[in-house]
Amino acid sequence: MQVAILSDIHDHLENLARVLAEVRGMDLLLCLGDLCAPFTLDELAKGFPGPVQVTLGNNDGDIFLLTQIARRHPNVTLAAPMGEVEAAGQKLAFVHYPIYGEGLAALGRYDAVFCGHSHKPDQRTIGSTLLANPGEVMGRFGEVSYGVWDTGTRAYTRKVVP
Repeated sequence: MQVAILSDIHDHLENLARVLAEVRGMDLLLCLGDLCAPFTLDELAKGFPGPVQVTLGNNDGDIFLLTQIARRHPNVTLAAPMGEVEAAGQKLAFVHYPIYGEGLAALGRYDAVFCGHSHKPDQRTIGSTLLANPGEVMGRFGEVSYGVWDTGTRAYTRKVVP
């Protein structure tokens, strides 16, 4: 099973479309916040046919409308302030802020924890838990990137979109 991990879209729909074209065949998508406007959630939901789990970030302002849009898409689940999901028997957690990701990883309850917010890719192990930040879809501070968690190999890979 392959899990796509996206963060910090910031309404950059062109880059989102490029990322979605690469991840469309994956089994699950985790979005780590900062979609920004509700229309970005609508594009994300329409662009990925599988389950989409979304946590909110500090720039997701209209939570009421985000909730309404999520209800229109049966493949979308909103989770705040963090989310957790089981994928092929592995426990994954996802949150926007790295400091909370570090705390979740330190608990030792998860196989992997994913966080965003900083727009900077990061990958490290805390105890036996992977903590990873895929970077940003927005592309403002660097490369357009996303992450992939492969449950078969228990490996995380950061992918840069050309």
